Amino acid sequence: MNAAATNEAPSEIALDPQGLDVHWGEVKFRLAAAHLRSQCRCAACKQLALQGAPVIAGAGIQLTNASPVGSYAVQLHFSDGHERGIYPWSYLRELGEI
Repeated sequence: MNAAATNEAPSEIALDPQGLDVHWGEVKFRLAAAHLRSQCRCAACKQLALQGAPVIAGAGIQLTNASPVGSYAVQLHFSDGHERGIYPWSYLRELGEI
């Protein structure tokens, strides 16, 4: 996959409390809410990681909302109140291909 394609917005996103379904044409994957929360790259979560304390999302963590960020990303809102993480399309795709 070339870099330009990974920066394109998905053709479809479907959110439910347990996760996010993301589609780029025929490429489709599901990202669990707990996985997305533990992979947050906001400043506070990065600081925790630098201190050796990775973000641990509880098994009951849920997605409560998603807000578009321009044409390049989505901001996810979680049931623990965390809503600072911005997930660029390229990062979502990377998480889906791991």
